[in-house]
Amino acid sequence: METNVITSAVIEVKQVLYTGKVHIAGGRDGSAKSTDGRLDIALSSPGSKGAGTNPEQLFAAGWSACFIGAMRHNASAKKVALPENTTVDAEVDLGTNENGFLLQARLHVNLPGLSADEAKAIVEAAHNTCPYSKATRGNINITISVAV
Repeated sequence: METNVITSAVIEVKQVLYTGKVHIAGGRDGSAKSTDGRLDIALSSPGSKGAGTNPEQLFAAGWSACFIGAMRHNASAKKVALPENTTVDAEVDLGTNENGFLLQARLHVNLPGLSADEAKAIVEAAHNTCPYSKATRGNINITISVAV
């Protein structure tokens, strides 16, 4: 079997901290299973009556979890306690335009108990450090709202 490799290098990664490995079969109407067995799910096309999740939901979940980690990291650096009940509700849209399919996203961050200024500073710092935010910056429409 011949293998062709397509790469797109933008920045140099000096140290890999973790590699998530997932095998997908069947595309949007298939299944996804990680090599460590922790992820084993059915996939369904968005809006279908299928029993599985879809890539947009998985992306929203991954970004939200990562964003909370980035907020925790930045709050600690600013000597601010991140509220225990911090949440992120993410919405990832699959859409189209004249160039084909595309994504856009909204993150609704809830930081109860912080001042508006503290919350804004932590969210802005998180958006600058979160790997998902970095990967999407300049590539998709993103709106982040913050409630305190």
